[in-house]
Amino acid sequence: MRSEAAPQPSGLERFASAGKGRGLRARRRYAVGELLFSCPAYTAVLTVSERGSHCDGCFARKDGLSKCGRCKQAFYCNVECQKEDWPMHKLECSAMCAFGQNWNPSETVRLTARILAKQKTHPERTESEKLLAVKEFESHLDKLDNEKRELIQNDIAALHHFYSKHLEYPDNAALVVLFAQVNCNGFTIEDEELSHLGSAIFPDVALMNHSCCPNVIVTYKGTLAEVRAVKEIEPGEEVFTSYIDLLYPTEDRNDRLRDSYFFNCDCRECTTKEKDNEKLEIRKLNDPPPAETVRDMIKYARNVIEEFRRAKHYKYILCLNPDSTGLVELLEICELSLDKMGAVFEESNVYMLHMMYQAMGVCLYVQDWEGALRYGQKIIRPYSKHYPSYSLNVASMWLKLGRLYMALENRPAGVKALKR
Repeated sequence: MRSEAAPQPSGLERFASAGKGRGLRARRRYAVGELLFSCPAYTAVLTVSERGSHCDGCFARKDGLSKCGRCKQAFYCNVECQKEDWPMHKLECSAMCAFGQNWNPSETVRLTARILAKQKTHPERTESEKLLAVKEFESHLDKLDNEKRELIQNDIAALHHFYSKHLEYPDNAALVVLFAQVNCNGFTIEDEELSHLGSAIFPDVALMNHSCCPNVIVTYKGTLAEVRAVKEIEPGEEVFTSYIDLLYPTEDRNDRLRDSYFFNCDCRECTTKEKDNEKLEIRKLNDPPPAETVRDMIKYARNVIEEFRRAKHYKYILCLNPDSTGLVELLEICELSLDKMGAVFEESNVYMLHMMYQAMGVCLYVQDWEGALRYGQKIIRPYSKHYPSYSLNVASMWLKLGRLYMALENRPAGVKALKR
């Protein structure tokens, strides 16, 4: 489906948002579903695990992609995509040949290298910077703790190690600022099932401030970001998006915002906390668990989510083999945590849903369609309750369920889910 023509920024304006710094404001009314604006990526990088199934240039998913003749690790739709991507791909092509399997810079390092190259070749303002330039990005440098500064220095070392031939480096202080800017302003591009495709910089999209009650959502068509209204927006209203997953209770959301973006949210949702009780629903027992037991279980849930995240990261290489014991261990973490939390929490509790979603992901990876479907069926109704009606997370879950039903030859259920 073709994208709508990109509106000019005439209906929007940059302004000083009280207590939030720069922001984006509507100059006219926008209806629900209307496209406010679209923004091509200033630069983008396809995640390594999707190479071969998606074009490195436009991120299109296609069969029969042509590989780069030199490194044989980048794939393209056609010659046009390859030529257009060459100024960026050449940063990595020879290095991938030289390092072989030892070529492993992080996605952040790869994206930052491309920004440096782009700033050198396009010093003028680009089509992606109508409202905000990359050089204006907030870095929050004064708020970085020692751990975050050390991680940035590690990224700088990797940048120097893996990129040399086609890059000119600024001094260390400037690189610290740039990495801090990327950490605060980078975007994750996802496909229709919200699977990670890559990382990108969308300057004009980065101008929008956060709210847990957003009035727009950002979606992606390849490396183009589209911003659409999910509520009616009146002239003079600020345009808000959400920087984070809205599933979780207020304390968790603000922990994430403080850690990644260095602020607390003061939106209506965070002020009233009116949805927190439903999101943290406790089992209906004859003898309700004491408050201390509930607090301890919430603490356990947060810890196990972090444990799973680390385990998933460290077992990533193992998970390239579907028969790997690493996947079995990941599934065991999910199942054991669900058993323990289930003694206190209802299945609709967001921490239970989080671990079910992770378990579903492992089942999908090993092509256990029945197992994935069982988890998905438990997830979909609570998702529909906890997420806003426009949520991509709910739509994505219906899509997954539809495809699973179809794979298991239950066409009527599949069609119904896909229509949802």
